[in-house]
Amino acid sequence: MARKISTEPSRTLAEFRLLPGLTLRRHSIEQISLTTPLAEFPDGSGHLMLNIPLISAAMQAVSGPRMGIALARQGGVACIFCSQSVQDQARMVAKVKNHKAGFVQPRTVSPSTPIHQVHQLGESLGFSTFPVVDSHGTLLGLVTRNDYDLGRHGQLPVSERMIPRSSLSVGIDIQDLRQANDILLESHHSGLPIVDGNDKLLYLVFKKDIRNHTDNPLEVLDSRKRLLSVAAVNTHDYRQRVPALVRAEADAIAVDSSDGHSVYQQETIRFIAGEYPGIPIIGGNIITAEGFRFLVESGAHAVKVGMGGGSICITQEQKGTGRGLATALMEVCDARDRLRERTGRYIPIIADGGIVTSKDMVVALAMGADTVMLGRYFARMDESPPQKLMMDNRMVKPYWGEGAARARQWKTLRYRHGSFEEGVEGFVDYAGPLASNIPRTLAKIRASMSSCGAASLAQLHDHAQLELVSPLSIREGKVHDILMPPNDPPLPVLH
Repeated sequence: MARKISTEPSRTLAEFRLLPGLTLRRHSIEQISLTTPLAEFPDGSGHLMLNIPLISAAMQAVSGPRMGIALARQGGVACIFCSQSVQDQARMVAKVKNHKAGFVQPRTVSPSTPIHQVHQLGESLGFSTFPVVDSHGTLLGLVTRNDYDLGRHGQLPVSERMIPRSSLSVGIDIQDLRQANDILLESHHSGLPIVDGNDKLLYLVFKKDIRNHTDNPLEVLDSRKRLLSVAAVNTHDYRQRVPALVRAEADAIAVDSSDGHSVYQQETIRFIAGEYPGIPIIGGNIITAEGFRFLVESGAHAVKVGMGGGSICITQEQKGTGRGLATALMEVCDARDRLRERTGRYIPIIADGGIVTSKDMVVALAMGADTVMLGRYFARMDESPPQKLMMDNRMVKPYWGEGAARARQWKTLRYRHGSFEEGVEGFVDYAGPLASNIPRTLAKIRASMSSCGAASLAQLHDHAQLELVSPLSIREGKVHDILMPPNDPPLPVLH
């Protein structure tokens, strides 16, 4: 007989509703904060934070560099998938990290560099502004494409055509983009060099990047003002993959596994923690308190919860393993809270799989999750890697799971078998650009929190009241008993 048999049904997020609480003025929607921890810092100094609780899943059909850039600028983060070569994944992470988010570490040239070499460098890199520095990194000037004519000046050294340091507007030890913007507004230049007290070059700030930052006030940045990026690894080639991702400067490493309660994941986490003790590690996936404790004791700084609930996942059907996400979250978040009471450590929880609507998102957050990881939601958007196409008079995008045959054609890495699939391939309705979708989703989450009397996700954890609903209650909560007009979906407008 099995060691344990539970006759209580496993619950899904769709079976719960939030009860309203007292809404005060401080719970108004515009005052609600969605800032949330992604992972604990290994040194115990705090947490790597996001400004919205959304993560895109580590899937070929979801999280490439375009998604990484767009989502980080909205305040969340993408988990760059590992079902590709080590080199390609590292390049994707580097592309997110090197995207101009504000303070840019520039490519420099020396005063003796010939103009034609500067021009060739600009052509290969795709930009044309280069600070000129000496061998000690001291700022001597700035050269741009507007400062030379290639035919006339190509053989001259940069020193002959650069704007000298004495003619430049320069910021000294500036760390605030708004302060940099104030200086730029008074200058006639598109870029502002930032130097330290000894006139050594630190960064460049561009007017267009400040405008981008102003348009995306929630963007998440590292200590060097670069966008955050998370990278997934598997439990097979992690010894080769992790070093490349660390060199690409990923902000956290997520171990991608359908079943994280295993010695394989333990070995992977311990390797990362031992070789790179400064980087946060996200473990998972697990669905029990026992699995949570196992990963934390192995060295995880955040834990993904969920198994078999994704729209393209067939793990439960194929293997009979899995659990409703609501039941899994309730058990794991209780174990997390007990750990905090006992040790003071707070391990963030990521709800992953089977989250379809904004209602599902806020229910998962109310149950104790700090963030939600989404695949189908983001797969519909412009920034996901697949190209949109027309099918049956509607615009769609291909979507497949990491356990599907299409993903497994690269290598069988996420699942430690090769004889059957644990995911399928299909299509999702095209939804347009990410920036047009996320504000609406966040507005719904904030509205729910306001009704619950919570001005932050921490308050939602503490104050939310949830109730299990019957099938008839679920029906009652939807449109019913009226005649509706024909609902042929309109064709999306292509831009």
